[in-house]
Amino acid sequence: MAKREKAKSTTGKAEGPYRCVENFDNLAREDFEGKDSLDKLFEHAVQRFGKADCLGTREVLNEENETQPSGKIFKKLILGEYRWLSYDEVDQIISHLGSGLAALGQQPKSTIAIFCETRAEWMITAQACFRRNFPCRYFLLGHTELLETKLKSILPEMHNLKHIIYVDNKSITRTGYPEGIQIHSMQAVQELGAKPDNLSIAVQRPQPTDLAVVMYTSGSTGQPKGVMIIHSNLIAGMTGQCERIPGLGPKDTYIGYLPLAHVLEMTAEISCMTYGCRIGYSSPQTLSDQSTKIKKGSKGDCSVLRPTLMAAVPEIMDRIYKNVMNKVQEMSYVQRTLFKLGYNYKLEQIKMGYDAPLCNLLLFKKVKAQLGGNIRMMLSGGAPLSSATQRFMNICFCCPVGQGYGLTETCGAGTITEVADYSTGRVGAPLICCEVKLRDWVEGGYTSQDQPHPRGEIMIGGPNVTMGYYKSEHLNNDFWVDEQGQRWFCTGDVGEIHPDGCLQIVDRKKDLVKLQAGEYVSLGKVESALKNCPLIENICAYANSDQNYVISFVVPNQKQLTILANKNGISVAWEEICNHPAMEKEVLKAIKEVAASIKLQRFEIPVKVRLSPEPWTPETGLVTDAFKLKRKELKNHFQTDIERMYGGK
Repeated sequence: MAKREKAKSTTGKAEGPYRCVENFDNLAREDFEGKDSLDKLFEHAVQRFGKADCLGTREVLNEENETQPSGKIFKKLILGEYRWLSYDEVDQIISHLGSGLAALGQQPKSTIAIFCETRAEWMITAQACFRRNFPCRYFLLGHTELLETKLKSILPEMHNLKHIIYVDNKSITRTGYPEGIQIHSMQAVQELGAKPDNLSIAVQRPQPTDLAVVMYTSGSTGQPKGVMIIHSNLIAGMTGQCERIPGLGPKDTYIGYLPLAHVLEMTAEISCMTYGCRIGYSSPQTLSDQSTKIKKGSKGDCSVLRPTLMAAVPEIMDRIYKNVMNKVQEMSYVQRTLFKLGYNYKLEQIKMGYDAPLCNLLLFKKVKAQLGGNIRMMLSGGAPLSSATQRFMNICFCCPVGQGYGLTETCGAGTITEVADYSTGRVGAPLICCEVKLRDWVEGGYTSQDQPHPRGEIMIGGPNVTMGYYKSEHLNNDFWVDEQGQRWFCTGDVGEIHPDGCLQIVDRKKDLVKLQAGEYVSLGKVESALKNCPLIENICAYANSDQNYVISFVVPNQKQLTILANKNGISVAWEEICNHPAMEKEVLKAIKEVAASIKLQRFEIPVKVRLSPEPWTPETGLVTDAFKLKRKELKNHFQTDIERMYGGK
């Protein structure tokens, strides 16, 4: 199964286009006949799974402030069990909320802005908008904390705004808000919509070609762009994604914690609802027993929910991998040896297509329990996943990792690896909804005539390709339509097609820097390789075209670097450790060792490093919500260090 042909060229040419062999003659547009818009899709699910659990949220029992040794105060939560809304109950809330929005004056085809973290209210609001053809501007939704801290100061500039709806039940002071803006709780809007007069307001349903959502790109390469996604785009994209998840259905539980404002999470959740899965909501701060907001001794969301399906960005999987491996290093010699023997034995079994049930029971049961113990499949997207991390997830969590490739501009759909394919470093064959073509990029040295496999810029075509950028027609050069009327998107990523039709991402055009001596360095490739270094938590490689070497900014692993500093007789505060020249040398030494083991070219290895004592989080503005590096912001942040590392040039 793993080695069979999965996709082939429709023209017989090396550049493609390549289509999945299962849907070679026609690209799939919908999963359920006639269900060609998102409102129809959810209503179909309600008819099939009405009484079953749909959306779940944990009750907050108590909040406590905990003072850290550094003097910082962290808020810790004590959470109860999940409380569930059935499909029928969610359907009724959607109906009342949609009627309430219409009663406040919201018109079909007028946009609503959702400014809210991942939670049940986000999805309920989106479904209410889909039903009444309100593309997800004149309304804002958010919880009270976001409203007070982030929105209040910019409201005077939003002249068209008439209503703000907040989603939690906390009281809010109305002072300090511009005149003419009305503030409502979500509960109050539902109650307004439940009144008979408002329930009778006619529902204008969307057409497949109507705008469903304007979804913003992550902004990793500049200002985020609003992608216009119509209903039929999302239906096609999810049709392709769901086909790669075998057995998706009512027995599954999905844990939702990634940002719903990103296409990966939104399509994953809508797909789960379509097939009768229940979704339990979480957050990165409450995901596991060790998460930052979980009080010691309390259970994290995975332990309580015990999900079967989970999506993750590589950054989160890398953290899990490093945390477990650090604990392995702290084991006794006998325990560590047994773990490594079992790990290596199962690795060989997996490569041959087998499992190791005894190792799972004796060695990996505790590791698997960190995510609840029931995970049967993980989906990775948003960035390349390292081979070491993918193998670790396969071995220790006893489940396949479906590595996917897609963009906001393609509804997150492009390719996903099959469950039976345990190879690493690849992102699978094209989904049944789209096809993939390679375009030569001669300047970068990638062509369809390359050996052993054709390479080039990846282009994705199909009904999942979106309609361009919102109010930014000048940016639409990467979208085009072929002679048959099919839409295509030029991704800017460089790929390689293997003989079985699977795609491997090998580069990104914007990540490629030409050094002074003429060598091309792929910054993304360098970063992905060096993240496996135990001293590194996060890394950004940087190069100037007028220089002949690469430099780097590194967030070190605090625990590992502190241990190393103490061994070197450096017992000072964390910030001073990061600023110490001897520790910079130690990190560079570790970088060179890892680089040599994975055979990076000499010119690709960073020669100098700046250690950053503060982690890069979305709040710092240095990474996106999906933890992708914001290169421009990182360059500005470390400008002084860049000048120092390049000798003041």
